[in-house]
Amino acid sequence: MEPFKEVFNHKSISKMAEHISARQDNFDQDGFIAYATKDLSTLELKQRSERITEALYKFLPDDFCRAAEILQAILHPDENISISDQGTSDKGVSGWLVMPMCDYVAFFGKDHFHMSMELLKEMTKRSSSEFAIRHFFLSAPKETMATVLKWADDENYHVRRLASEGSRPRLPWSMQLPDFINDPAPLVPLLEKLRDDPEEYVRRSVANSLNDIAKDHPDLVADIAKKWMKGASKERQKLIRHACRTLIKSGHKKCLEALGYKDAQIELTDFNILTPSVTYGEGVEFEVTMNSVGKVDQALILDFVIHHRKANGDTSPKVFKWKTFSLAVGEEHTIRKRHNIKPITTRKYYPGIHRVEIIVNGTSFGIKDFELIMEVACA
Repeated sequence: MEPFKEVFNHKSISKMAEHISARQDNFDQDGFIAYATKDLSTLELKQRSERITEALYKFLPDDFCRAAEILQAILHPDENISISDQGTSDKGVSGWLVMPMCDYVAFFGKDHFHMSMELLKEMTKRSSSEFAIRHFFLSAPKETMATVLKWADDENYHVRRLASEGSRPRLPWSMQLPDFINDPAPLVPLLEKLRDDPEEYVRRSVANSLNDIAKDHPDLVADIAKKWMKGASKERQKLIRHACRTLIKSGHKKCLEALGYKDAQIELTDFNILTPSVTYGEGVEFEVTMNSVGKVDQALILDFVIHHRKANGDTSPKVFKWKTFSLAVGEEHTIRKRHNIKPITTRKYYPGIHRVEIIVNGTSFGIKDFELIMEVACA
C-alpha cells in the first residue's frame, strides 16, 4: 500500500494543472508542475499541500477575483455524494487535492470576504473547508458566524457539516478559536439548528463541537444535555452521549444526572486483582461483584481507572470505559476484565506498584494495587 501522502503526486498535480490551463490563458502549465513537484519524494502530506498552495499563488493571476473564478471553474461537478467517493478526474478537481486550494483562499482571500465564503462553500462539497474557514473566524468573526448560521439551513449536508465542524473551538490538527473557547455562547444557536440533522455525519460534528466546549465549560454542556434530552429521539440521544464523552469519563455529576445516571446505590461486595504481578507485555486481570441496595432499578456506567506509576514514584490516572448496563432492585452482578499492559507510543511504563480503581456513575467504589514487572523472565 502506497503512503497516504501520495494523494498529492505527480499525476494528480498534473491533472490539476491541466484543468487550470483549460481556463486560464497563457498558464505556464509546465512551470506549475515543476514547481509543485520539486523534491516531492522528500515531502510529507502537509508539506506537499503547502507546496501546491505556493504554486497556485505563483502561477494564478495576481487578481484574487480572477484566480477565484478559475479555482471554482476547475472543481468537480457538485454531485452531492460522499467525499470519499470523489477524486480528481477529467471532470474536475475533488477530494484531497482541494485542500491546497482551500488554503489559497484562506491566505489570500481575506480582503474578498463574500467571494471567499462562496468559494469555500463550493469547495467543501468536494472535500472540506473546515481548516480554511477558521482563518476567517479569526479575521472576521461576526461576519463568518453570520454566514455559517445561514449554511446550517443549506440543502447540501457537506455545507451544513462545515458550519459546525469549522467553528469547533478546539478542532484537532488546526488552530484554536480563542473567542469560542472563552465564550461558546454564539455557537449554541448554530448547534441547536443542526442537532436533529438527517445526516449522522452532521450530527457527529455537532457532538464533537459540544465535546470541545465541555473541556472549558463543563456545566454549560451539562445544561445543554439536560435540555436536549427532553423529548429526544434515539439519534439525538446518541449525539448527546457522544458529546458528553469527556464529561462522562471524568465523572461529571451534573452531566451524568442529565443523562439519567444518578448516584449509584450499590455495594461492591467483591473486588479482586486476579493477576497481582503483571509482566510488561501481558495484562492485568480483575473482577468485581456489585449488589444493588437501591429501591428502584438503576442505570449504571461502569468505568475503571489505571493509576500508572511515573518515574518519580507518583501515579497518573487514565480512565477507561468498561460497561453500561441496568441493575435491578436487589440484583447482583459479576464482571471480569483484562487490560493489556503493552508498548504504546503515548506512554512509557515504569516498574513497581500500579493501581486499579472502580468507578460507577462517577463515584469511586474501590482501589487495589498490582505490581508491574518490566523484565521479561528467561525461559
